[in-house]
This record gives sequence, C-alpha cells and structure tokens, in this order.
Amino acid sequence: MKQTYQSIRINAPVDKVWDTIKDFHDLSWAPNVVTKCETVGDKSGSEIGAKRILNDAFHEALIELDNATHTIRYSIDNGPSPVSPEDVKGYVGHVHLLPITKDNTTFAQWSSSWESDSEDAVEFCHTIYVALLDEMANSIG
Repeated sequence: MKQTYQSIRINAPVDKVWDTIKDFHDLSWAPNVVTKCETVGDKSGSEIGAKRILNDAFHEALIELDNATHTIRYSIDNGPSPVSPEDVKGYVGHVHLLPITKDNTTFAQWSSSWESDSEDAVEFCHTIYVALLDEMANSIG
C-alpha cells in the first residue's frame, strides 16, 4: 500500500478551522490550488456520498464526515494519471484536525493511501496536499 502524510500548524482554534473546511463542496479557502469545485448530484457537502469534481479532473466522493473528531475521509474515483483508476485502486484521502490546547491553535493532518505498483502518485499527492495545507493555514490562521 502506498501512502502520503503531511501536516501543519494553523494559527486558529480547531473549531474555526473545522467550520471553514467541513463542507465537502466548498474549497474556497484554497483558491490557489482548487480553481473549480463542481457539485455532482443533489447531496449536500455534509452528507456521506456527496460527490464533487475538482479542477475539471478529480472525481471525489465523501465517505466520512465526523464533526466530533474533525475528520473528513473521501475517495478519488477518477482522475488523471497518476491517480487514474488504471494507476491506483482504493484511493482514500483523510483530513484530521486536532486542537493544540497550549496556545489554542490547530494541528492539521492530510494523508492518503492507495494500492498501486507505481510510486508516481506519492510525490504527486504529497505536493498537492502540502499546497492545500499551506492554503488552509494562510486563509484561516
């Protein structure tokens, strides 16, 4: 199983960060990475099974949204190489926020895992998630 893991400290309370990112259909906090987020179907961004297409390329589905643990899990069901269905199987992304109680800030983690014979998706995904975490920190904190 291939995987990536990225993290960042955000200078804002966990509830503020969560309120900003918890809507699966709203990535307005990352305008330099996500230029278009198209909702697919009629499920809201807080309903399991909600679907979206990012930047006309990445077809994703929400598989977990937990307000109590500040957790989002989603699948990438289709996209360009190296995350296409021909390149990877069972792709799951995971965003998790934790409060840093000492100074009322947030520890944000973004990880992903999938099955593949190739290493190509590792650096590709790592680069995207680092950029998304930077956007999160800059727009919220």
